[in-house]
Amino acid sequence: MKKLWGGRFSKNTDKLVEDFHSSISFDKRLYYWDIKGSIAHARMLGDAGIIPQEDSRKIIIGLEEILAEIDSGKVEFDLSAEDIHMNVEVLLIKKIGDTGKKLHTGRSRNDQVALDTRLYLRAEIETIQGLLQELSVTILDLAEKHLETVMPGYTHLQRAQPVTFAHHLMAYFQMFVRDKERLEDCNKRVNISPLGSGALAGTTFPLKREQVAEELGFSRITLNSIDGVSDRDYVIEFMSCASIIMMHLSRFCEELIFWSSQEVQFVDMDDAYSTGSSIMPQKKNPDVAELIRGKTGRVYGNLIAMLTVMKGLPLAYNKDMQEDKEGLFDTVDTLKKSLLVFSPMIATMKVNREKMLTASKGGFTNATDLADYLVKKGMPFRDAHEVVGKLVAYCLSNDKSLDDLSVEEFQGFSPLIKEDVYREISVYTCVEKRNSPGGPASEQVKTAIEAGRKVVK
Repeated sequence: MKKLWGGRFSKNTDKLVEDFHSSISFDKRLYYWDIKGSIAHARMLGDAGIIPQEDSRKIIIGLEEILAEIDSGKVEFDLSAEDIHMNVEVLLIKKIGDTGKKLHTGRSRNDQVALDTRLYLRAEIETIQGLLQELSVTILDLAEKHLETVMPGYTHLQRAQPVTFAHHLMAYFQMFVRDKERLEDCNKRVNISPLGSGALAGTTFPLKREQVAEELGFSRITLNSIDGVSDRDYVIEFMSCASIIMMHLSRFCEELIFWSSQEVQFVDMDDAYSTGSSIMPQKKNPDVAELIRGKTGRVYGNLIAMLTVMKGLPLAYNKDMQEDKEGLFDTVDTLKKSLLVFSPMIATMKVNREKMLTASKGGFTNATDLADYLVKKGMPFRDAHEVVGKLVAYCLSNDKSLDDLSVEEFQGFSPLIKEDVYREISVYTCVEKRNSPGGPASEQVKTAIEAGRKVVK
């Protein structure tokens, strides 16, 4: 097939180069946005008097028919037409004749592809925000059920202080709220129309750039034609946001994997979100959580690849930038699939309250509260820290917990300790006393959930 850009060439493109050069195998998924952008461009060309209104109408009707044909699976894209932009233009010329050749007036594939990826990404950001919204609601619902489910909080993967499962879940809620806000902010920079930038230096035609931007729902137009076609920072920013979301999902998955182990047994993943072993019949593996954790590296890789592609490019457009799409598409697909499966996975898991409570009573999670108890009795904190450290050492030597010690044993380390110590170091008291804003006390977590409900609305 003769190339639409082939006027100055005396040879056909080598078959190997054609295969290597073509992007239609992956950028065909932009067809909807490419055609929508072309319809807006064609309408503007007619309104601006750049082409006759009748030609503009003919082009728009032709493009709408092509869109319907692609939607219904009647179109087979041509590798020799290189990309989605040229494929659509070739289809248009075949359908309406030479009038179709007027569509590309006043634009380049450079500003066209920048437009398409922005339109595509804007729509996908909205979808991902919706999935984050669903996940946030799932977490709120789960937290509401576990306001009094005491569990050990950890630092360094060592039991630290008692908290509630609700409080622990709400930490992730806050992370996903920030993730949604990051996407919202990212979308401000995505939602800018580059069409009219041309190849790099604009055009001599009196384009109505704002008209096209308004029809396509953009907030404004790019203000520099070179910048409009030569950067993909909006793609990189989205990939960065996606990487952070995947990181948060991966951390949550790591805990689910740990919690569902036989050694811990805090949760039991639903059979529908677990798999078995081909050789060990007793196995129930948290494979969904593990796969999300693994796919996080894939999304990171796409971000690093895109940063590397862009880092040495002189202005303006370079063919290297064709490498933005596969990584972008893969990032969007991976993130959406991970979010889609994550919400029902945690909604269906069983929480073992007794195992959590038992664990919260081990590991001296109430040691800090005993130190605070001594401080309230008048002992300097550093002295209290030392006394409790010695008590813990004593318990370890005698295979006891702090709760197991008699008053006499306590008083062997400090005469300030009285009968009221048992109430003060109960894990329930330890949790409920931490009633400062943002703390694990049920009153504070209820407040956080109520605030969270307002946020997701």
